Amino acid sequence: MKSNKYVEDLQKKSASELNEELVAAKKELFNLRFQNATMQLQNTSRIDEVRKNIARIKTVISQKAQ
Repeated sequence: MKSNKYVEDLQKKSASELNEELVAAKKELFNLRFQNATMQLQNTSRIDEVRKNIARIKTVISQKAQ
């Protein structure tokens, strides 16, 4: 599956790389929400996908912290 490969890639990254990935995902989510509010977003399912990716990143960060 696509998400399993994504999680495997996340687990290989360092903590600083994960934090950079998290910041980038949050910026993308902000931009998607802005586009959705101004009726410029074509693929609204991308918002859910990015939200789930943010959750995956946070999960991997917390696993590495233990």
